[in-house]
Amino acid sequence: MADDLSAVAHFLYEAGTLKHARRTGWWMAGVRDPESVAEHSWRTSLIASVIAKLEGADPARAAYLAVWHDTQETRTGDVNYLGKKYSTEADPQAVTADQVAGMPEVLAAAVRELVAEYEAKESREAVCARDADKLECMLQGIEYKAQGYENAQRWIDNSRGRIVTETGQRLADELLSQGSLDWLRTALGEKQA
Repeated sequence: MADDLSAVAHFLYEAGTLKHARRTGWWMAGVRDPESVAEHSWRTSLIASVIAKLEGADPARAAYLAVWHDTQETRTGDVNYLGKKYSTEADPQAVTADQVAGMPEVLAAAVRELVAEYEAKESREAVCARDADKLECMLQGIEYKAQGYENAQRWIDNSRGRIVTETGQRLADELLSQGSLDWLRTALGEKQA
């Protein structure tokens, strides 16, 4: 391979910072140690594949879009909805272009296209990935509320209201009908409370 991979290596180190970058909106709900952007992105990707499969879209593509959807936050940080009111919103596509500069063009172009597709909100897979982003936030809110963070209800309600796919809506309703540890009780063969 003749292509220089130094820019790719730089990006991989940069991407690792998302393991330490906290999702800032949860601080307003009183969560002292909220999930990281990387943790959010992982579960969002998983959810995207589930929604896409059940919606008849390409689950691998939806997961691929979701795994890249917040990578720009290595440079911008996680700006919550209130913060966006006061700051100029960075264009995810422009940030991505800077991030992939110097990478082999076949890779750089693929990443730019992924981010553009996600931001355009037009493909079935992008819609599924965006729903997964909202569903993951809702699910995290349910888990935080179960831990005693009552203010997480706002995030649960707002996220639920933004889900557009039938599968996403049905899954949201199912998640809201269960307790956050019902899966464990089922796995252990215990009766539901």
